[in-house]
Amino acid sequence: MTDPVSRTILLLDIERFSDRDDVEQAYLRRMLYDITDRTLERAGIDETRRLRADRGDAVLELIDANASVTTLLRVLLKEVPAELHAVNRMASRSAQIRLRGVVATGYVAVDELDGWVGSDLNHAFRLLDAGLLRDALRERSDDFALCVSDALYAGVVRHDHPGIPAAEFSPVTVDSKNGPLKAWLHGPLPAGLDRQEGHRQEDHRDTGEGEVPGGSGDRPAPGRPAAPVEDGPAPAGSGSAPAPGPVINVHGGSFSGGLIGGSQFGGISGGHFTGDVVFGDPGKDGGRARGEGA
Repeated sequence: MTDPVSRTILLLDIERFSDRDDVEQAYLRRMLYDITDRTLERAGIDETRRLRADRGDAVLELIDANASVTTLLRVLLKEVPAELHAVNRMASRSAQIRLRGVVATGYVAVDELDGWVGSDLNHAFRLLDAGLLRDALRERSDDFALCVSDALYAGVVRHDHPGIPAAEFSPVTVDSKNGPLKAWLHGPLPAGLDRQEGHRQEDHRDTGEGEVPGGSGDRPAPGRPAAPVEDGPAPAGSGSAPAPGPVINVHGGSFSGGLIGGSQFGGISGGHFTGDVVFGDPGKDGGRARGEGA
């Protein structure tokens, strides 16, 4: 094995690649390579200063440590999202491409089989596969989500270089089989996290479950946690709700308690009624509902 050498690590991965057929996958791979080549060329990194490994639905670039990382980050933050938007607006849903990206620094060695090895490289792949980064991309309106390693943040991003606003990066911690990994996510955090927390428990399975097939036109709005289901009305005297009273069903909804809209209900049980049911002040609009009760 060769001696480890310092490298900048760039990883780019296609969202929901395995959901596409062979023709679509071939097209997406060509797009990935084209975008990667143009990104590195704009950053002033030619082919003599980088080594590439094909990862199927992803590409790995090991870049000369003397190449400008600040220029690379500026291109990734500004030009890659714009290029993806331009490509996807003219493409069918199955041909749209959305990317997760990781930039890290570290030491990498070459083994006897010409494979690249190193704990820094392994950590970069853990970040790329993290559910937190997948969620961040799925919930965004653009087509790119970028994460940088803690070492790269400390050495470059935190210094707030022009075009690399440190305030746009949030600390995150990913639990992996190698232990907790600290990193920095560019842009909004996924739902359920905040800038103080930034932590997500991973299950270490690279399933991609929950991602949305297709691209820009096939993203649902970010989900919200379901409201807790109450077992029943609050007990009398709890201070949080009136004592249990009759239940009235209106259009399939259920109202419970002795006080609704300011009017006291009592002694209603059994039977069937229709017509206008008055809630609160009958003189105010919105105080009537059509329905039936039991």
